[in-house]
Amino acid sequence: MEKKKVRILYWIVLVITAIVYFAVLELSKNTLLGWCISIALFVAYIVLEIKVIKGKKWYYRLLAWLGFFALLGSAMAVSQPPYKTVPAVDVKNPAVTEAITVKQGDLTGVYTEDKEVEVYAGIPYAKPPVGDLRWKEPQAPEKWNGVRACDHFAPMSMQKRDSELMQSLTQIVGYNNYKISLKDNYKEAVSEDSLYLNIWKPAGEVKGAPVLFFIHGGSLTSGQPSFSEYRGEDLAKKGIIVVNFAYRLNVFGYMANKELAKESKNATTGNYGLLDQIAALKWVNENIDAFGGDASKITIAGESAGASSVGALCVTPLAKGLFRYAIAESSGITAKTPYHTFRKFEDALKSSSKTMQEYGAKRVDDLRKVPAEELVNTTANNSAMTVDGYAITEQPYLTYEKGNNNEQALLNGYNSHEANVFNLFNEVNKSDYEKSLEQLFGDIAPEVEKSFPYNSVKLDYDFVVEKGGDAKGTYNYILGGTWFAYSHKTWSDYVAKQNKPVYFYYFNKDNKSLRANHGGEMPYAYGNLWRHANRYDKADRELSDKMQNYWVNFVKSGNPNGDNLPKWEQYTQNQKQIIQFDSEIKMIDDPYEALYSYLDKAQNE
Repeated sequence: MEKKKVRILYWIVLVITAIVYFAVLELSKNTLLGWCISIALFVAYIVLEIKVIKGKKWYYRLLAWLGFFALLGSAMAVSQPPYKTVPAVDVKNPAVTEAITVKQGDLTGVYTEDKEVEVYAGIPYAKPPVGDLRWKEPQAPEKWNGVRACDHFAPMSMQKRDSELMQSLTQIVGYNNYKISLKDNYKEAVSEDSLYLNIWKPAGEVKGAPVLFFIHGGSLTSGQPSFSEYRGEDLAKKGIIVVNFAYRLNVFGYMANKELAKESKNATTGNYGLLDQIAALKWVNENIDAFGGDASKITIAGESAGASSVGALCVTPLAKGLFRYAIAESSGITAKTPYHTFRKFEDALKSSSKTMQEYGAKRVDDLRKVPAEELVNTTANNSAMTVDGYAITEQPYLTYEKGNNNEQALLNGYNSHEANVFNLFNEVNKSDYEKSLEQLFGDIAPEVEKSFPYNSVKLDYDFVVEKGGDAKGTYNYILGGTWFAYSHKTWSDYVAKQNKPVYFYYFNKDNKSLRANHGGEMPYAYGNLWRHANRYDKADRELSDKMQNYWVNFVKSGNPNGDNLPKWEQYTQNQKQIIQFDSEIKMIDDPYEALYSYLDKAQNE
């Protein structure tokens, strides 16, 4: 009887081992080869157990287990997912478009499954910034012969990447939208050669269409234009052309160095990623007519660091006349001392020096010889824009005070739970909260604490990995207002004072995926809820349709309002309410109004 129990326990352990192993195999995106070998190994082991090992001494079973696990490890190793580029459309053997001629040559794209949208992916807008061109201003792209097939997204810009297993777990825990599939058993390619753009246009003949030029986020450290949540096919179905692109990130895009400034004919350094964005915008101005777009009707848009980049394009003299309207979601750089993706030039130089020392480089050319795959691992923070005197000539708020900013109208806003995901792994109690307030507000921290006691805001969003703490809810609220909401408040005030149209929003729609966390509004505004349909309901789809129409109307006219849409009141010096995007769309008082006065004081200290 005792032996029978041991036997049952043994088979239970084997079943659990199989479940865990195949789960890891799936989450790690291992290829079909790994599945076939592993299944064969489990079958072979079961046969071995029944026919050979049963009744043998314990050490036979131990040796069999060790050999079995060694073979399973080998199967996982030989079936690691390969690096591939992402298809432009989720269609097997998609139909190919007619050839289009741009300044560099002829190219074709592919149709979406319903044939309503043409997608052109992986179009070069600059030379690869490799070798001697690392940390140089982007150079004009080279011409090509023949017809270029633009049916795959180019590799994402060089960046640190978590393992496929960790990325899958993030999809499960953070996004709640993981899908089991053998179609995605590959790693998305990463390269220093990444300066390519992508275009979504309505199918067929198009003329004079407005253009949405989107800049992805990722703290200027990570991110890729292939990300499904802001692809442009649904907006293209509403009559506009959508463009997005990759730009240099982290140490490759934002390292500042005096030697590099001397090399540059424009004496610039530290904003290479921003210069890439300007180069992509110029390419669109020069070529979008070939796709049916109107270069005089370009709206720039971005989320998170992409929104900060929109702010930079609004203040750089290099982008004047290249666009007309701006959309910014969840970040900006209009505070006197910006909180996000912006730093002093002196701080940028210190980070550069740290990187040079880290790799034993005496000159920049020494650093250029370091392989990109190694250099991306620098421990120095090289991921923020700076005043370089060329791309950005002064602190951005000064440009707004002088009225020299480039946008003619602004649509911008933030989400209700912006900071939550950034603090998941930090426990915040009363003492932690008090220290954080001192760092954020300096001498006026006691005033802020009196108005916002440590336990005054409940932590209403929770995750499996949430560390919590009795002050976590209030801390997230304060940080969300400081890092994100405040930049939109100051930005809106500056533009409204110039008597230009401003439309200010607050996204608060809960759901089963991104919720109203940082980035949660994107699949709504860009029409990609259908990619994870089981995570959204009818109310979500109705809100998404309205948000898409607001965005498209703004791109077309600088005014988001239109038929069958709740009235979005313009934000002015006298009308300070903002629109709330939730199950009900309505104008509300800004939830952070009470915090802004303290932030103004802290900024002016």
